[in-house]
Amino acid sequence: MLSAESAGALIAAEMAHHGLPWDVAVHDQLLTEALGPRPRYGERPAKLQAVIDRMITALGAGSFNPDSAINLIDALHRAGIEVTSTRKWELERIDHPAIEPLLEYKKLSRLLSANGWTWMDTWITDGRFRPDYVVGGVVTGRWATDGGGALQLPKQIRSAARADPGWKLVVADASQLEPRVLAAMARDDQMATAARGHDLYQGLVEAGVVDTRAHAKVAMLGALYGATTGYGGNLMPQLIKAYPRATGVVEEAARAGERGEIVSTFLGRRSPRPPESWLELQRLAAGGDAPADEVRKARQQARDWGRFTRNFVVQGTAAEWALCWMAGLRQSLDQNPELDQNPELDQDPELVEGHQQRPHLVYFLHDEVIVHSPADQAERVADLIKDAADRAGRLLFGDSGVEFALEVAIVDNYGQAK
Repeated sequence: MLSAESAGALIAAEMAHHGLPWDVAVHDQLLTEALGPRPRYGERPAKLQAVIDRMITALGAGSFNPDSAINLIDALHRAGIEVTSTRKWELERIDHPAIEPLLEYKKLSRLLSANGWTWMDTWITDGRFRPDYVVGGVVTGRWATDGGGALQLPKQIRSAARADPGWKLVVADASQLEPRVLAAMARDDQMATAARGHDLYQGLVEAGVVDTRAHAKVAMLGALYGATTGYGGNLMPQLIKAYPRATGVVEEAARAGERGEIVSTFLGRRSPRPPESWLELQRLAAGGDAPADEVRKARQQARDWGRFTRNFVVQGTAAEWALCWMAGLRQSLDQNPELDQNPELDQDPELVEGHQQRPHLVYFLHDEVIVHSPADQAERVADLIKDAADRAGRLLFGDSGVEFALEVAIVDNYGQAK
């Protein structure tokens, strides 16, 4: 695990150095189309303001600051709309003419604040996006960022991530990574069979476990996240019967969490202990003389911690697989003689002035990587990415029989890969 973390730290530093190619002119055009022309400091873009005006008119509750959640909820209440938050799922249940512009405002406001012109001025330098990755920044071992929001690039702006002239972006996404990792961890041969191919969920249907792909996805997510009600809860018995070894891994982790015990990922990352307040409530409830409401609260907290440990062992192991994938890929890109410096680029160095001329990793998002590659080497790079995924699976799990399938696209811009 320490070796994988070390490799990840090196890769993060190199990706920040190389940067993801970014076209600020395209980014500005995308923002202008969505929000209106770039406003003067302190003003809102024209299209965003127009949406706000429509919302205020529809509410008929007077003017207010929509950027303040408190002011917004107060305005909704004055208009007779009873809500406890402005979350999308709660607003979508309401039939009122103000809801449509309100949801549009939230979408556009998020784009402006998270990836608008200020973000572009701050994070794009010399035609490159260089985020500050934090390796293992999440308790499960997943990465985080300390600025730039690299792990949350919205679809609206992804086409601004563009390869240099004569180059391509090779985008690879691991298909249904966590269920495949679970099958490999558990050495569940039946689930490994269902995972062969690009669509594990369809494999569950073909195995006769569930009737539709949609139900297969719900059932698998229920196993990973501990669904007890709805489709996920109803389908769990079928999943347990079909794949007892795989479901046994997460069920055992959940029961351990409910007891306040520590669980571990495949390479040994340990989960945190519950807080002392959690332990104290469990001791109180187990004493036999606790009030009924405290007992119910203790049981709910135990189930919640069990859902955390259930997912911890799988998500954390998936993060370890991703580190091994990237580390192997980096070695292949660095050492493969077929990817030696391109003589055509030597003759025209302005194509990549100031940037590395071999294919190199430029972006990572949990189960997805992007390699910036000379166009004539992109197909070979795609093969190396797939080979690195296979080797990562064997390095961690040996001959588990699980296929770690990838969706790979060779594109001019990131938006074309989705």
